[in-house]
Amino acid sequence: MPEELNPFEIAARQVRDAAEKLGLREDVVEALIQPEKALEVNIPIKMDNGEIRVFKGFRVQHNTARGPAKGGIRFHPNVTLDEVKALALWMTYKCATAGIPYGGGKGGVIVDPKQLSEGELERLSRAYFRAISPIIGPDKDIPAPDVNTNPQIMAWMFDEYSKIVGYNAFGVITAKPLEIGGSEGRVEATGRGVFYVTREAMRVLGIDPKNATAAVQGFGNVGQYSARFLAEELGVKIVAVSDSKGTIYNPDGFDVEDLIKWKLENKTVVTYPKAQEKNDDPKQALYYDVDILIPAALENQITKENVDKISEKVKIISEAANGPTTPEADIALHERGVLVIPDILANAGGVTVSYFEWVQNRMGYYWTLEEVREKLDRILTKAFHEIYELRNEKKVMMREATYMRAIQRVYNAMKLRGWI
Repeated sequence: MPEELNPFEIAARQVRDAAEKLGLREDVVEALIQPEKALEVNIPIKMDNGEIRVFKGFRVQHNTARGPAKGGIRFHPNVTLDEVKALALWMTYKCATAGIPYGGGKGGVIVDPKQLSEGELERLSRAYFRAISPIIGPDKDIPAPDVNTNPQIMAWMFDEYSKIVGYNAFGVITAKPLEIGGSEGRVEATGRGVFYVTREAMRVLGIDPKNATAAVQGFGNVGQYSARFLAEELGVKIVAVSDSKGTIYNPDGFDVEDLIKWKLENKTVVTYPKAQEKNDDPKQALYYDVDILIPAALENQITKENVDKISEKVKIISEAANGPTTPEADIALHERGVLVIPDILANAGGVTVSYFEWVQNRMGYYWTLEEVREKLDRILTKAFHEIYELRNEKKVMMREATYMRAIQRVYNAMKLRGWI
């Protein structure tokens, strides 16, 4: 990976840029960047054919000044320690952005889960959780799903940890199935959060949703729910969608429910018969004339190499994915007047509802879907407007304003505790 696209270097630069504007000393900034703990584990697994394969996994706890570490676990062949460190750092500031009492954590295993049988996947999930169990727990570090992990995997991990400690530790992991302590609204939470902040951005910019168009790059869980809520609840026309196989486009807009159904049944949107244009480049979804762009795939999708291809018509970019825009591209978009809603605000819905789940687990009392949605709407709407006001007051980019507010909260907690 080229050094400029090293995710941890990008994350560190984002913190440094914002901390500089807060006037923090360099030694303090370093304390706000470096992770507290990075665990690397090697996990031998007996495969179905009797062969032993050793998988490498990581768990990083970035900062716990404001509360236990919180963050997902991804299963992906390209997982690296630097990527996990970056994601843990972003989680620290994402939790501070939403104002929830967590620090940042993240985990990953280098594996392509699509190559595993269900039995192999279960054995790997349980063994990874056993390996990291000394540093996790409901008051220490609370994992959740991420790329290629899901509620079933969370259920296996919860069960494994409960066996280790000898009781049902419901609060050790979030995004569990409803039947074993999950929360209403968790599956849709990240996409619903993207929807709420995008709605508020349209309001402050005076964009009429019923005349607005949007493109969604990445049509997994988050992209699907983001598109669904924008179309169904606001009337935004979704004209372009992509997944790992390519991009489809229809200037008249897609029936999002029908498209989601097709994707779930056929594993891709590229074969969708109601598309007017098809392209085998997943990034093509970023280049159409739309008002709103939702990058919901992986990091480093909008870079200095392709930022000029982003249409002049784009007014809002809501970062549903983690780290989809590199710093150089961010500056270029800001100079063009594009409002980029940074990932640590735009996709904070997932961790916020994970926090709700953890609270419900601790209370043993569970909320309705309407209550969960109302609480999430209130938290993210408030966060968006506070950050937007700070952006205008300080005349900085939206990302810088978000980090300035979040860093100040983490810094205050570290200072009060005597860590710095």
